[in-house]
Amino acid sequence: MESVQATKQRFGIIGNDPKLNRSIEKAIQVAPTDISVLVTGESGVGKESIPKIIHSLSHRKHGKYIAVNCGAIPEGTIDSELFGHEKGAFTGATSTRSGYFEVADGGTIFLDEVGELPLTTQVRLLRVLENGEFIKVGSSKVQKTDVRIVAATNVNMFEAIKKEKFREDLYYRLSTVEILLPPLRDRENDIHLLFRKFASDFATKYKMPTIRLEEAAVQLLEKYHWSGNIRQLRNIAEQISVLEQNRTISANTLRGYLPDIGSNLPAIVSSSKKESDFSNEREILYKVLFDMKNDLNDLKKLTMELMQSGNSQQVQKEHEGLIRKIYRDDKAETEIPFEEPITEHTTEVLQITPAETSSIKEEDKYHFAEEIEEEETLSLHDKELELIKKSLERHRGKRKAAAEELGISERTLYRKIKQYDL
Repeated sequence: MESVQATKQRFGIIGNDPKLNRSIEKAIQVAPTDISVLVTGESGVGKESIPKIIHSLSHRKHGKYIAVNCGAIPEGTIDSELFGHEKGAFTGATSTRSGYFEVADGGTIFLDEVGELPLTTQVRLLRVLENGEFIKVGSSKVQKTDVRIVAATNVNMFEAIKKEKFREDLYYRLSTVEILLPPLRDRENDIHLLFRKFASDFATKYKMPTIRLEEAAVQLLEKYHWSGNIRQLRNIAEQISVLEQNRTISANTLRGYLPDIGSNLPAIVSSSKKESDFSNEREILYKVLFDMKNDLNDLKKLTMELMQSGNSQQVQKEHEGLIRKIYRDDKAETEIPFEEPITEHTTEVLQITPAETSSIKEEDKYHFAEEIEEEETLSLHDKELELIKKSLERHRGKRKAAAEELGISERTLYRKIKQYDL
């Protein structure tokens, strides 16, 4: 049996983390068998290396090895890709086509992102796993295949099963042996080794001196979260190799290439958090404005009833709750007690006295209501105008950014700008 170290050298795998070594050891042990293997781990950890190891160390190594990205094939054609189709099976099927399971007979198929398979395709795959049989699309003839299946996913399979997006029987059939690859953040001692390898490769590729990290930069590299794992580390090594003139990289320089280094989390989390915070503030502001509008409507209603009836005691009795809501003690900020009658002071708050109500003409009553409505409309108009002005100033006139901040479409903002002649 080939050793773990020899296998890592053969397939260019870098690192000495115990979890990584254990995963490779399991791959070496199951390779001589025909057991189905499920490789799990986060996106970017290098899951595609495991099926290559298994195939190359198995008795099928002289057969075909086909890697299929299940998430990249449209749902309508994936059955045809995997199992083939007969001529005329569907529009565009001008000839008979062999699927991957037929072509790879005697070899290995690697189903990457197997968690993305449609449920109908999962049923067909389960039949292949159980008895090696499949049927082409548009055919009734059962065909046999002898294929070793290695699958990989970054999906939480138990969650997918719970949500009925993945068949439980297929999961247990695929995961006879499960190999988990650790995320890069759990392989702290391997991070700098990988970075140096990538830096050396890019120096050769672009014909330039190799970049090197200062000690503080190495520590920063090893403590970073690496949500994109090895793929993210490789991309950053390439960026620095191409963009930096100084080939010795300090911690400050490296920090500029690591998204959201302050919270040690992926940038997308921080971005959505800020957007969510502003959205909450905007909702609170709108709520305050609408509460003000409702209070004005209540005040208008109470005032109109006072003007029409002239009977303050009757109005108080009918609208005790409303009066308690509108009128508050200036010092203690407490509501009016139920037994407190409407006094002259109360009507002063309403900006009208009982004596004045009797002398107001009928047409003046409607004019007074119109003034309250106009004042309310102007208040909302001013608030909206102020919000738009501030947002445009904050983003230096960039309408797209201002529209995103205000939570409206760019087209709506453009219409508002024309409406208010900004």
